Amino acid sequence: MRITKRAATVALLTAATVALTGCSAAGGSTDSADAACEPAEGKVDLTFTSWIPGIEEVVDVWNEANPDIQVAVQTGPNGNGGTYANFFNQLEAGNAPDLGQIEYDALPNFRVQDGLVNLASCDGVMDAKDDFVDWTWGQVSFNEDDAAYAIPQDSGPMAMFYRADLFEANGIAIPTTWEEYALAAEQVRATGAYITNFSQSDINQFAGLVWQAGGTWFGNDGTDWTVNLTDDTSIKVADYWQDLIDRDLVSTQPAWTTEWDNAYNTGAAWTWNSAAWGANSIASGAPDTAGKWAVAQSPQWEAGDEASGNWGGSSTAVFTGSEHPYEAAQFALWLNSSSESLTMLNEAANLYPAAKAGLDLPVLKEGVEFYGNQPIYDEFAAASGQVSSDFVWGPTMTQTYNDVSDGFKAAVSGNGTLAEALTTGQSATIDALKAQSIPVKE
Repeated sequence: MRITKRAATVALLTAATVALTGCSAAGGSTDSADAACEPAEGKVDLTFTSWIPGIEEVVDVWNEANPDIQVAVQTGPNGNGGTYANFFNQLEAGNAPDLGQIEYDALPNFRVQDGLVNLASCDGVMDAKDDFVDWTWGQVSFNEDDAAYAIPQDSGPMAMFYRADLFEANGIAIPTTWEEYALAAEQVRATGAYITNFSQSDINQFAGLVWQAGGTWFGNDGTDWTVNLTDDTSIKVADYWQDLIDRDLVSTQPAWTTEWDNAYNTGAAWTWNSAAWGANSIASGAPDTAGKWAVAQSPQWEAGDEASGNWGGSSTAVFTGSEHPYEAAQFALWLNSSSESLTMLNEAANLYPAAKAGLDLPVLKEGVEFYGNQPIYDEFAAASGQVSSDFVWGPTMTQTYNDVSDGFKAAVSGNGTLAEALTTGQSATIDALKAQSIPVKE
């Protein structure tokens, strides 16, 4: 969602020293499902913290239908805008809400601090596994059997938004591979425009591009973490974009700014490789271009490949200390899998569902006027099925994002390269893991 991307990123409160057992804090019930997941006797009151616009109206529907399980919504800023910091403080103080919205890339941070309940023993949770897009379940289970540390909510499969009118008017073919994309970038630059903008600060997008290319930045063998920001795939992606930057074939404006919006609104930038939620970002930021955009699959590294990355997406987690994990799990399942809830979440906040049934919602099958009445979500449905489930986030992602972003900002100014920024980020991430006593292999 754009609301999570415009906010300034701040460091999470992750100073607590933890030891890892099965990729989690020592002493936590993390190697098997938490045992106590039985229905309560009598009425249950739950608290739920989220930053989704319109979430109160969705919860009202649940409350009306479930008088014995009432959910009180607490809203706040997006995760990195302050809500995650609040969660960590609340967990330390023992007064965390029953449920909270957590983005996939932040889940490992909460798990290593033993902040999440493994819901696998709660009725209906593991039965719902096949109801969600495979890779999203991998994000909440950490690809472990008999594990569910949250319920997937939405996702951000990536595709290419492009100015169909400008490509057609200038006789430039829509690129289907990254090699073709670089050639198209030369042709677009000859018109005085740029094919796209390379974000200096939104490292999530770059991570999605690495994900599509088959890379993964972290791994865990059950005891130790590995950090792979400088593997061959990541360097390949970095070198590709470095070449476009060096040849002035992409702009490098800070994303989510007036200048960034204006570039798309005036035709100074022609494409954006982004997630499903990006449809709303372009429509709101470039209103003068209505009807001129279209969506295609992301360019591939090899012709004929079918691979996509992911950018964004959240889950609904139950926090350690909740006295009612059973009831909380039932609410989380309904919130993220019922057609009524999914439709409301899409209409209110443009959430793209993680539930397979959600991909076929009528609201997502309609043509979108801003995109020339193209049913653009068909493209994202296809992309969602092409996202690898192997990508792993580390437990200090905000730190990693900040360190890599510093290097990217320097690189676009001519001081260093994107590959060097990844090298620096790799070293800083390892140091951050060591500082928190999280075992890491170098």
